[in-house]
Amino acid sequence: MAGTGSRGRAERRSAGELESEVLAALWATERPLTPAEIQSEIGGGLAYNTVHTILKRLYDKGLVLRDADGRRGAYRPAKNAAELTAEAMHEALDRGPDPIAALQQFVSGLSAEEERALRNLFAGGGA
Repeated sequence: MAGTGSRGRAERRSAGELESEVLAALWATERPLTPAEIQSEIGGGLAYNTVHTILKRLYDKGLVLRDADGRRGAYRPAKNAAELTAEAMHEALDRGPDPIAALQQFVSGLSAEEERALRNLFAGGGA
């Protein structure tokens, strides 16, 4: 949510932060949401036009889909949170010069619970 800066002005959220908030609102429900419903869910004095602009950006990126079952102007996520996170991880590995070194650094920073889950996945036991 937008906070108040040191001079009492409202601080603006970045486009990336707003996109994340919109996606979080969509992931929190099983049904498509309209821009007005998303605006209400996010709160923080966000203008309807801003929500609509963020939804258009997410649609253009292929991250949300417009609902085609009759709810005019309703949106739903194209991927769940885990799929989107995994995709971002793959893209990050593809960008670096040494993906194996990046994986080693990543794994060395895992919590004990995350390490157990990873070991279970490799052992075929699921998460």
